[in-house]
Amino acid sequence: MPYIADTPSESSIASAHDIKEERRRLHHDADVVVVGAGVLGSAISVALADQGRSVILLEKSLKEPDRIVGELLQPGGVEALGKLGLQDCLEDIDAIPVKGYGVFYHNQPVEIPYPNNAVDRTGTQQEPMRAEGRSFHHGRFISKLRAAALSHPNITVFETEVTDMITSQSEISTTIIGVQSLTKKIQKDYFFASLTIVADGYNSKFRKLYSSNTPVSKSKFWGLELQHEDCPLPMPNHGHVILSDNAPLLLYQIGSHETRALVDIPENTPTTSIAQGGVKAHLSSMVLPTLPASVRPAFESAIEKGQLRSMPNSFLPPATNRTPGLALLGDALNMRHPLTGGGMTVALNDVVLIKSLLDPQIVPDLDNTPLVLGQLRRFHWQRKNLTAVINILAQALYSLFAANDPQLRYLQKGCFRYFQLGGNCIDGPVGLLAGIIRQPLVLFYHFFAVAFLSIWVMMCEKGVLSALTGWSALQGFLIFYKACVVLFPYIWAELRS
Repeated sequence: MPYIADTPSESSIASAHDIKEERRRLHHDADVVVVGAGVLGSAISVALADQGRSVILLEKSLKEPDRIVGELLQPGGVEALGKLGLQDCLEDIDAIPVKGYGVFYHNQPVEIPYPNNAVDRTGTQQEPMRAEGRSFHHGRFISKLRAAALSHPNITVFETEVTDMITSQSEISTTIIGVQSLTKKIQKDYFFASLTIVADGYNSKFRKLYSSNTPVSKSKFWGLELQHEDCPLPMPNHGHVILSDNAPLLLYQIGSHETRALVDIPENTPTTSIAQGGVKAHLSSMVLPTLPASVRPAFESAIEKGQLRSMPNSFLPPATNRTPGLALLGDALNMRHPLTGGGMTVALNDVVLIKSLLDPQIVPDLDNTPLVLGQLRRFHWQRKNLTAVINILAQALYSLFAANDPQLRYLQKGCFRYFQLGGNCIDGPVGLLAGIIRQPLVLFYHFFAVAFLSIWVMMCEKGVLSALTGWSALQGFLIFYKACVVLFPYIWAELRS
């Protein structure tokens, strides 16, 4: 009689889960330790746990966070949530559907809807559907992601502050084998795993130890919360970008009764000095007059209440993870200006990619350090089709929208005129921004199309006499040169390993 292998019974599977849970809870030992229960940390814990990995998730505070960024999820991020089985995290948090953007250039509006990217197969006909994002209170979304992790049988969550890495030394290298932490500010704890994932955010305490790159911050977002009933937005269910002689300002609804205003203020802005009255005076005298009329009363009321909070706007190009046993991810690895709201979309798509690269069929044992490092190298390059596009686009658009010299101002004007053309001139750029189009060449095409249109706008403004004297040709060259100066440093940053 041929031998037939026994199929694992439900009781044996439950017993294995119990043993793994006991090892996590009592011995603090797992396949993976994740540091930070933010967007990426919570999502990757669930993703790896779904594959049968035993996961320990560590977070300094499990209280609902209160941040002024990380409140808009692009359609590409919504899609990634679905791939991870976490789409329910957008339910019951008063999330607002986002259908695109409204750009206001010196009070001239243009609507930029998200392009078609899906098909409705529920009926007899296949109907194209517009992509949608979501905006919400950041803390509510994080709480839902954490709840998904807390309820997962393969995850144990500890509220503790990670203070150091635990290493194993050899003649060849230093391997991370876990972390040391402080619980309730007094008790030292130790957690061990084959792979430690650090996702402790933009202010990561471990980045400088394990990454060759350093964040660069040249401005801050100052956030105000407006009462939505008092400030009807000109384009409901759209993110609003206000362009003027100041740096850009964002407006978007984050709940049934709340609208977020984010004002970018570059370092050393003269009108924010103490002598000029500080940030509040800048908001009242310089920013308030540039807003749509329907928004001004609520914005002025929020200034008077004085509940201002700030967040640095940082750029951090990614670097390949090279430390055995460790992976830096999320904002600890890579940041871009939050103008385009791409951070969470990048993070969730990174989780989708990491999940596929570390699939147990490819990496059966996370103790196989050479194999894991090889997969992390593949991760660095395979993510480029999406993340390089979002990173470069965010930095390039910020350079244009915060224009501070004549060439950049023409590029800003050319960008707005480009959007006014409609069709592919908006579907292409917003598809890139939304995380739907994942082709860097499409970004280059549209960026330089904007540059050439900017030159044409300048020549039309200068007139025939300027063209005959060669002055327009010189200015056109300077505009094109400035476009290259804006774009190519960020391309180079993405090409580095």
